[in-house]
Amino acid sequence: MPKKVRKKSPARQAASEGLTRPPMERMWRIHQEVAAGGFPNCQGLAVDLEVSAKTVMRDVEFMRDRLGLPLEYDAVKHGFHYTAPVRDFPMMKVSQGEVAALLLAQKSLEQFRGTTFERPLAAAFRKLSHSIGGDMEIAWHELEQALSVRSSGAGLADMQVFDALAKAVMDGAEVGFAYHKLAGEKSEQRTVQPYHLGCIENQWYLFGHDADRGAVRTFALPRIRAVEKTGAKFRRPKDFSLGKILEGSFAVFEGGRTTKVRIRFRGVAARLVGERVWHTSQKLSPGKAGLVLEMRVGLSPDLRQWILGWGAEAEVLEPPELRRDLAAAAARTARVYVPG
Repeated sequence: MPKKVRKKSPARQAASEGLTRPPMERMWRIHQEVAAGGFPNCQGLAVDLEVSAKTVMRDVEFMRDRLGLPLEYDAVKHGFHYTAPVRDFPMMKVSQGEVAALLLAQKSLEQFRGTTFERPLAAAFRKLSHSIGGDMEIAWHELEQALSVRSSGAGLADMQVFDALAKAVMDGAEVGFAYHKLAGEKSEQRTVQPYHLGCIENQWYLFGHDADRGAVRTFALPRIRAVEKTGAKFRRPKDFSLGKILEGSFAVFEGGRTTKVRIRFRGVAARLVGERVWHTSQKLSPGKAGLVLEMRVGLSPDLRQWILGWGAEAEVLEPPELRRDLAAAAARTARVYVPG
């Protein structure tokens, strides 16, 4: 005779599928029911919240013992009630500015859309929003209209590549992939122990130990293809530090030996440069001749491109070799626009 299969209750089914509400949201709902004078009980709340009666009881005990709410069971009315006035539910107290910062952080994470991180990040922000009290003067939808984050030049990383590398970084799994160097004519096969994924200037980069070169190298994700695990495992070195790797870099390129760089900015460029932090070592010296930016960095390609981007309003004062390089680059650019 076939064994009878017991159907799961709606609460158990929801729990097994990970569909139950976060604890703080459940307790907020319980508080609302009690504060409204409805005398809810465990069985009724369990149905409404799609959890077991034991879970509701644990929530009630937490509200009473840990949150200090005067919550008691009324044997006559068969439900919970407050034995003293409760003005506010003791949720996380945050300022309006902190809520705005949280929203901006959420918007900044748009670059994770389509990756394996999208769902857990969305869930985390939902939990945070549920833990914020309901007496905010500005609602979430109003903040959506008031604040935004925009960026240009966002990298075009393949989401499958991103996911594969993210999993490899977390699992400590060595990978092989085809990589097209910036100035290369064709792709090369690389075997890498992936240590870190970083988003720098709206572009995703992989930092890892290149087996063939015997050193940590930087790889731009848009130039990575066909990621596959080699089957080998590794442990990230305890002394690995992205900060140390990029210590002398202006952005992401390793510039080698650091040197003092001084640049004079004039006109609109002087105002714009003075409004931002471009490097941790920077020093700004305003004067009649313009704004002088001083920093210790390597003479990397991204530094050269950044300076050239300011056109005639930026002049390298030192070192001499950087001044000569940029003068030659500017001359080549000028020849592009010569008629004929």
